[in-house]
Parts: sequence; structure tokens; C-alpha cells
Amino acid sequence: MSSAAMLRRWSQSDWPADDFTLAQNLADLQRHEREHIERKAFTFTVLNPQGTQCLGCVYIVPLRPEELPLCNDATFPADVGFWVRASELASALDQHLLATMRDWFQSEWAFDCVLFTISQQEARQAALFEAAGLELRLVCTLWDGRPCWVFGQTCTGG
Repeated sequence: MSSAAMLRRWSQSDWPADDFTLAQNLADLQRHEREHIERKAFTFTVLNPQGTQCLGCVYIVPLRPEELPLCNDATFPADVGFWVRASELASALDQHLLATMRDWFQSEWAFDCVLFTISQQEARQAALFEAAGLELRLVCTLWDGRPCWVFGQTCTGG
């Protein structure tokens, strides 16, 4: 909740509400666990080294239809979103997390095309992606009207 305003901008929604409860958070976590078990999507919590504080989250989901042409004939494409707590931006945790994720996807996952989708309000993440050599590949509007940018490298299928 310390980063609620940042999360609302990131998600382009009213989540989390000011009165977001532990029960609502648990329901969100249970939904993410079901998606993980069913292999529909994968959500990971980024913790501090002691494992006592959430510093952010990573979301790995299937591509949306408008993203499919960006991955050509990729066998295992993924769309990734992530955030880190506002208090961690000064230490560039977002930059470290992006670099770590890209290495992790290459060494531990079978993804042959990874795209990163962000809100068009996320100038910091856009600059982060550009600095990491990712290109703006698509400007789109999600089914619910949220405007987004999609960044990635040129992807070739396996």
C-alpha cells in the first residue's frame, strides 16, 4: 500500500483501493496461484534478501492477439509486466530486476520471444527498456480501453 498511487498509474486502474484489505490481497494471491497451477500465467513476488518484504512483482502472461505478429513463429512467446515499490526506484531495483529477468528468461525458461507491455503513463519504464536495448514495437489499446506500449527485441521463432 506504500506504493498505491504508483500501482494505480502502472495498472491504469483503481487497484489497489485505499481500503484494500488483507482478505482482498489473499484472494488476489489465490487467483494468481490458480493461474500458476493451471499454467495460464505466472506471477512472482520480488522479496528482499531476508524474504520479509515485498519489493515488487513480475507477471508472465500469454501474448494478446495484437502482439502475435511481433513474435513471428515463436513457439514459446511471453508478455511480461513488472513493478517495484516506489521506495526502491532510487536504488534502481527496476533496472536490476529487468536485467535479471532477461537473463533468467534466457537461461531457465523456453521463451523464444519476450515482450514487455506497459502503460503509456510509464515514462520511467519506457526509458528503462530503451536503455536496455529494447525497442517500442507496438502502440495499442487493450480491450478495456487502457493505452499501452509494447517493447521487445526482434523475435524469431524456434
